[in-house]
Amino acid sequence: MLVANECKLEELTNKLETLLIDTKASWLKTHFSLVYRTIFDRRNFKKLENYCNDIIVKYPNLIFDSSDFTSLQESALVSLLKRDDLQMKEVEIWDYVIKWGISQNSTLPTNLEEWSKENFFTLKTTLRQCLPFIRYFHLSTYEVLDKIKPYKKIIDKQLWEDINQHLLAPERPVKSIILPSRSVLVTDLPPRTNKPEEFFSTIVSKDHVAEISTWIDRKTTVYTLTNIPYKFELILSGTRDGFAPQKFWDICHGHASTVVVVKVKGTDEIIGGYNPLAWDNSNISHQCIVTNDSFIFSLKNGNIQNSILSRVKDPNNAILNIGKSQQNIFGPYFGGDDFHMGSNRFNFTLDSVGFCHNRGKHYERSISSSMNFSIVDYEVFKVVRKA
Repeated sequence: MLVANECKLEELTNKLETLLIDTKASWLKTHFSLVYRTIFDRRNFKKLENYCNDIIVKYPNLIFDSSDFTSLQESALVSLLKRDDLQMKEVEIWDYVIKWGISQNSTLPTNLEEWSKENFFTLKTTLRQCLPFIRYFHLSTYEVLDKIKPYKKIIDKQLWEDINQHLLAPERPVKSIILPSRSVLVTDLPPRTNKPEEFFSTIVSKDHVAEISTWIDRKTTVYTLTNIPYKFELILSGTRDGFAPQKFWDICHGHASTVVVVKVKGTDEIIGGYNPLAWDNSNISHQCIVTNDSFIFSLKNGNIQNSILSRVKDPNNAILNIGKSQQNIFGPYFGGDDFHMGSNRFNFTLDSVGFCHNRGKHYERSISSSMNFSIVDYEVFKVVRKA
């Protein structure tokens, strides 16, 4: 598609863009960050821009909480700020916009109290395309005082006066344009519908969720898609949050009832494990936690015809919480060597980080065709029983 675009083959470019959206949705989500940044570099792929933005407005942390957020193209950021359905608090959007603007100017002092008039002008110039799309008139008084006022010098004088007037007398008209508040998806009382709930993962499907839920409840019959008793809430994504082992311990600390899934490089394998207890990053040395309810698994996928379930057989060595000194090397750890992830290069994608014992030591059986493997991506879900 990119080559066709470079060669100015407009009709072919459009057809390939449509083909990607219609038939390669899973691939697009797997390579989301790459796709998103590439299309905004070229600015010729409006269908893909809309497709990606439709995802981001529902899952804004995919971009805003990513480690490379500050390198996001201005055009991409503006396209998101324009959206009325961006699912973020307005004050959080303001914070990210300021963060992005400051990062574009390395000479700005780190201490705001040391900023000169020229420093504020520099930031204002950098953010000139972004500032018009902040919904200032939907911020609370405290948010204006705490967040906007320190940077009031980057806001036009008339707008600042109107913001203050609106806080004091909201019924009076102002000269500035008042953008509509961003719509919020209603989650408290969802309408009765047969439409499946949304589930965002680049690795597992709802069928996989049903199967894992069945294993958690030790049922003999697999749950159907309509009676899965759990929600799988994505708390960590390698693509989104990075592949440093320490990131796993930082994000997953304190979370109980979690499922780790790994997409193995070069095969169709999806392997993982369930930990009913909380991951703990506070240990000075390695600490085993005892449970009879953990398990590891391989999921049916592609050329893999059948799923494999391997329950713990040595409860005293079910889960290992890694000590602080080695959390930069090892991530999730099930059993002794039954299933774990580690990287001497501090990045799960840079070497063969996975290990599955081919005989099964503390769990019933091996879950992988090879002892060592490399990964494409991994995710961690918190399992929450539905109300």
